[in-house]
Amino acid sequence: MPDEHRLEEKLLSQEAERKISEKLDEVEKIEIDVETDLLKIAQGQADGVSVAGKGLVIQQDIRVEEIKLQTDGINIDPLSVIFGQIKLNQPVNAIAKITLTEADINRALSSELIREQMQSLELNVDGEIVSLELEQIQVFLPDAGKMEFRGNVLLKEMGNTRPLAYTAIARPRTDSQPIMLESFNCTQGNGISIELVTALMHKAKEFLNLPYYTWEDMKFSVKDLKVEIGNLILMVETQVRQIPLSSNVLSL
Repeated sequence: MPDEHRLEEKLLSQEAERKISEKLDEVEKIEIDVETDLLKIAQGQADGVSVAGKGLVIQQDIRVEEIKLQTDGINIDPLSVIFGQIKLNQPVNAIAKITLTEADINRALSSELIREQMQSLELNVDGEIVSLELEQIQVFLPDAGKMEFRGNVLLKEMGNTRPLAYTAIARPRTDSQPIMLESFNCTQGNGISIELVTALMHKAKEFLNLPYYTWEDMKFSVKDLKVEIGNLILMVETQVRQIPLSSNVLSL
């Protein structure tokens, strides 16, 4: 009986791998293991799904060097699959280890998908609204535990607009210390006021201290972040409330 269950799992896992590979723009390697049996399949259930992938590309410019993901139990409305959709009867929790290379990060930052999300940032500086419009940003990982940012922005304050270029070096939060800003330098423009730097740091702190972030029908939180030379490694916890039709890659 266990061998029969394993055959069902293997067939379903292979079909899931095929379906996901078809939806990805590029894939070097992907392995999926669906933990279930025939009865649970009929009920739209699985004890869990594990995914291991390398060199995955979606939306042309969003690339992940490596991902390892494990979900808890999945409960799907079986009738939804018949009509070419997947509707979750309950949210699915997962934990993922994601590795991004320096090239992956900058490729994503220059993509249309990410640029659409990079809207202007408004700050309250001593009662005055100052706007920062992001034009370009690059990330470099020159050393373990260190991130370098280079970018160009349009600074709008007191009715005037002027370009500003900067470089900044930061150290991510660890178990023993908070996020540390090691340096900040303006490489173009006349510099910025201390009050603006303070407001910007306060805004960044608010964002980084959020308990979770949302994207479509998914909530996620970054539990750990590790910087190696050339690589960024994230430990992420997610909760998927519903599978968007655009991401419906598991219709078997």
